Amino acid sequence: MFDLDKWQEIFSTIRKNKLRTFLTGFSVAWGIFMLVVLLGSGVGLENGIRKEFEGDAINMVRISGGRTSVACDGMQAGRDIRLTNDDYDRVQYLVPQADNMSARRWVSFDNSTISYRKEYGKFDIMGAHPDMKVIEQAKIEKGRFINDIDVKDVRKVTVISKIIAGELFRHGEQPVGEYVKIGSIPFRVVGVYEDASQYDNRIAYIPITTAQKVFAGSNRINNIMYTTGNMTAPENEASIKMLREDFAKRFRFDPKDERALWIRDNLKDYQRFQSMFFAIGVFVWVIGLGTIAAGIVGVSNIMVIVVKERTKEIGIRKALGATSGSIVGLILLESVFITTFAGYFGLAASVGLLELLSPLFENSDSFFLNPHADFGIAMGATLVLIISGTLAGFVPARRASRIKPIEALRDE
Repeated sequence: MFDLDKWQEIFSTIRKNKLRTFLTGFSVAWGIFMLVVLLGSGVGLENGIRKEFEGDAINMVRISGGRTSVACDGMQAGRDIRLTNDDYDRVQYLVPQADNMSARRWVSFDNSTISYRKEYGKFDIMGAHPDMKVIEQAKIEKGRFINDIDVKDVRKVTVISKIIAGELFRHGEQPVGEYVKIGSIPFRVVGVYEDASQYDNRIAYIPITTAQKVFAGSNRINNIMYTTGNMTAPENEASIKMLREDFAKRFRFDPKDERALWIRDNLKDYQRFQSMFFAIGVFVWVIGLGTIAAGIVGVSNIMVIVVKERTKEIGIRKALGATSGSIVGLILLESVFITTFAGYFGLAASVGLLELLSPLFENSDSFFLNPHADFGIAMGATLVLIISGTLAGFVPARRASRIKPIEALRDE
């Protein structure tokens, strides 16, 4: 491996074929560059999609009333399906396997101003049940979340986000225990939370009963949300189908009318994205390996020419006692060196490009976040390079090992 004479021969051969070696090496470098950039971009896309799921539990189901789009059972199209507390209770009864469940009731924009002394701002106000903390993956930083007693007693308490606390309590005050005004009504802050989703970090939670009685004056709700517990994917799909049929019967709309009742299944969406990522990964590897294959063919052609040009030399070596293994090793070493050296230029360029682009998407709100080439991608590319070099030199090396000394010496 570290025989000085071998390396001198390799560099001598490269110097004799500079342009040919450069062009072939460039094709290998370009193939690795494209492979790593595409894989890094795939990581960025996956990071962006995963971030969208961080704000909610992966196994969350959300039910929202919609508007009928077809006539059914003597009822015209265009009817609004309005959910109430009775529907929440009905879902609890029909899906006993659900381990966390909450309704949501948004407070109107007119009452969405939260103020503390001279500080104020517009935020989203959501009425919810205690289980919303788990469903929304909210991390309690101080105090506590809404509890069952708050809901039962229609308490005027609120849990605000870390961002809201930072905007209202600017002078070092501790939010928990203080009173803020939502609209014109005082609410005691019982907790401060932080959410992985930037959008959900601007929400103040209050008990669902308080949102209904104090601000809405009705038992209306906007959504019903629950986590599926230990249900399998087929069981969850069957449960959702049963819920849609039950709602369709009670509200008299066509069960096939998906606009009448919106049901979002996070688990199904997540699995669909996982399948998409796998397909993208396979596609990227096919494209990258195809490009590298072109480089392999080029390197192999160079090595065939090298063997042909050195036929007499190889014959002399064998006549002086060189083994077929040493001849094969020399040709393979040269092939692996050219492929690996050129490939690492492509690898370095691709990693450098991704590192330059990554800060631009570090805090992006799009579906593309922090593209990068991780250790696994780098090791995979290195393995591809070594295998490529070996494959490129195998046929020429095998041809060289079969050269007979007497025939080589006659070669012109």
